[in-house]
Amino acid sequence: METGKQGSCHSFPTSRETSDDLYPHLPASGVLSQRTCPAQAPLLCPQNTGRTEAWKVLSPQGGPWDSVARVLPNGSLLLPAVGIQDEGTFQCRAKSRNGKETRSTYQVRVYQIPGKPEIVDPASELMAGVPNKVGTCLSKGGYPAGTLNWHLDGKPLIPDGKGVSVQEETRRHPETGLFTLQSELMVTPARGGAPHPTFSCSFSPGLPRRRALHTAPIQLSVWEPVPLEVQLVVEPEGGTVAPGGTVTLTCETPAQSSLQIHWIKDGVPLPLTPNPVLLLSEVRPQDQGTYSCVATHPSHGPQESRAVSVHIIETEEGPTAGSLEGQGLGTVALALGILGGLGIAALLIGAIIWQRQRRQGEERKAPENQEEEEEEREELNQSEEPEAAEGSAAGP
Repeated sequence: METGKQGSCHSFPTSRETSDDLYPHLPASGVLSQRTCPAQAPLLCPQNTGRTEAWKVLSPQGGPWDSVARVLPNGSLLLPAVGIQDEGTFQCRAKSRNGKETRSTYQVRVYQIPGKPEIVDPASELMAGVPNKVGTCLSKGGYPAGTLNWHLDGKPLIPDGKGVSVQEETRRHPETGLFTLQSELMVTPARGGAPHPTFSCSFSPGLPRRRALHTAPIQLSVWEPVPLEVQLVVEPEGGTVAPGGTVTLTCETPAQSSLQIHWIKDGVPLPLTPNPVLLLSEVRPQDQGTYSCVATHPSHGPQESRAVSVHIIETEEGPTAGSLEGQGLGTVALALGILGGLGIAALLIGAIIWQRQRRQGEERKAPENQEEEEEEREELNQSEEPEAAEGSAAGP
């Protein structure tokens, strides 16, 4: 665009400079006043805005950009329909009749106040001791983005990552350039705390002299669940088992169907599928330790059982080289003792059998001896009879 005799848009070190900030509302018009840009010879140059390349130089004579901005007869610059792209720095240079040069700078910022924020998807009640979602604070159609803040009983609620956490999301419309903000609040009410806390949310536009917008407050009830009674039963009783034996651990709770059961050994969670029964088969020394179970219920949170110990009879700390050698010698001694006992038993059985056989043999021989004695007696008697006859014949 031709500038004529008004000059061009650039800085002049010898000129006097003033600066002002304007905050026109969207959609609205903005006017850069003549009080720093006299009407005698106005020259207004937009710099660092979304339309800088299109505007170049504006003068009172008008031009093709009158629908975007034009200079009024009194020397003021009129922006008929301010948009987000009009944000930036505007500069005016003018010369008075006596030749004095004046330069002024204007910083134009636009804003759009969104509608009143609201809390969507609010909770109906909160549970003490576990994280709860209070709700989501939503603000639509604002510019610049601004910020959302939560309040508890009228006081700012500061996220600490423990009992209070906030998850925020900011989206910008691709056509209008306006922002949508949302903030999700999670809290963990303390046991024994306030039974009816009140929550609210506010939108701060981040502009001078602009007040925050507040949602309607919501009051929630806090209830404290009765702790679950979790019992751990171990078989065999006492958790004492021989090497290679089996130990069964059972986690018992009032509501088995809606629980997630996890197991802990020596204070470390076991990487196992949730199951109310833990079976330790063929127990080895590394299976010894302290076991407990954790039952998690959606409305009660996690509850841990008492701990039980599992240990092997022979040792408490696991076998050593000396104990293994002692066990080997004991096994050999036991085997020798068994063999010795078997040998003694065999000898005793053999002696008993021999005695029985001897008695039976003597019983068989007794009748035979009697017959032989009778035969001998008869032979003697027969031999004595002839002798007696001969003696009688030889008598007187």
